[in-house]
Amino acid sequence: MTSTTPQHVDVLLIGAGLSGIGAACQLSRTHPQRSYAILERRAASGGTWDLFRYPGVRSDSDMYTLGYRFKPWRGEKALADGPSILAYVRETAEEYGVDRHIRYGMHATGASWDTDTARWTVTGTHDGEPFQITCSFLWATSGYYDYDRGFTPQFEGIEEFAGRVVHPQHWPEDLDHAGRKVVVIGSGATAVTLVPALADSGAGHVTMLQRSPTYVLSLPAVDRIAAGLRRVLPEPLSYAATRWKNVGVTTGIYALSQKRPDFMRGVIRRATAKALPAGYDVDTHFKPVYNPWDQRLCLVPDGDLFRSISRGDASVVTDTIDRFTPTGIRLSSGEELEADVVVTATGLNLVAFGGIDLVVDGEKVDLPGTLAYKALMLSGVPNFAYTIGYTNASWTLKADLVAEFVCRVLAHLDQRGRRIVVPVDDPDVERLPFMDFMAGYVLRSIDALPKQGGTEPWRLRQNYLYDVRSIRRGRIDDGVLAFR
Repeated sequence: MTSTTPQHVDVLLIGAGLSGIGAACQLSRTHPQRSYAILERRAASGGTWDLFRYPGVRSDSDMYTLGYRFKPWRGEKALADGPSILAYVRETAEEYGVDRHIRYGMHATGASWDTDTARWTVTGTHDGEPFQITCSFLWATSGYYDYDRGFTPQFEGIEEFAGRVVHPQHWPEDLDHAGRKVVVIGSGATAVTLVPALADSGAGHVTMLQRSPTYVLSLPAVDRIAAGLRRVLPEPLSYAATRWKNVGVTTGIYALSQKRPDFMRGVIRRATAKALPAGYDVDTHFKPVYNPWDQRLCLVPDGDLFRSISRGDASVVTDTIDRFTPTGIRLSSGEELEADVVVTATGLNLVAFGGIDLVVDGEKVDLPGTLAYKALMLSGVPNFAYTIGYTNASWTLKADLVAEFVCRVLAHLDQRGRRIVVPVDDPDVERLPFMDFMAGYVLRSIDALPKQGGTEPWRLRQNYLYDVRSIRRGRIDDGVLAFR
């Protein structure tokens, strides 16, 4: 971690979070002869799981699928807390020697490809000083959201508020919420995590203020089937069996939500009503206007959100904000919510590939003008891959597949004696938005992202079972990837 950064590596990864460490592990396993480095702009590894420090931070996917395929999750909880996930990621990096290849404080801002030398030149700043490093293959493993700032709408009168306003992405260590009235603005995964955590840790009362409801489903904190399989099977088999079981369940729920949305609406509503006090206004606060999985479905371990509401420690208000006042928030209905602390769990900002500007042979890459090949490479951009996970399942399911594919591509280059691989655009392919997903953080940035195509291999399926066939087992030399 303290060694001098090399001037050239075979593979350069950008980002030492869940994706980057998993990718480097697979690269080191399948291509031990290749040199590589991971550039991490922050001073620590772990990505999201090191950055997010808000109370109760945890996974919103089960850990048997959020964990790596090659590294069993040994924790008891299916929905694990952030520190446990961070420890798992760092343990994996140490186990595979990846931690020795991470270069901290290196913020990559530009990458320029030169066909004559078949190399990328990556530039940026290292602790404020400029740096330059070249590589034969560039791999963006930095996720897709902006680490510098989360999304906060413009709220009228916010400067008049006498209390404290915080965003979960940058939770202050000195924030004391004990005995305070807390309003959490939002209804997504962060909000439904924060509300019970704040209530359980001494807040006077916590109100979740949402503009519109979200589907919330309770999941057992401990997977009893996984625990049973551990007792009777060797660890690799029990982990694989649990992983495939959970893949089947999540895939089945998503497919059923798409085919029979009214049925799934009813299933979720009945479960929600059962978890809340008799007479609770479920349809106002937990009945979204959209169909299940048009946006991400929120999971809560053992119904902790519903328990907080049932105890009276937390409440849900569904309304829009008129303005902030010195003592709280005035709603469009005229009601005023008193608050000492307001948490703006209002979402994330997307940024493609960590904000790196890509240039190919002197021409800046226009991302919206490119097609996404299997949602892991870009048309016309040589020797480049990126890792973006699923929106309807665990991120790591896709991240593992991307890593396997890149390693297969590198092996194919070796076998064919080639140095360059690039997806070749098909002008006849229909251009579609990169993600068919209604979440606000996607809709705000969709025009700045690459496009997906209407046909294979340009189509984003968001289906792990399909991608296992297409990415893990499909032909590398498929007529779309060109090797030079």
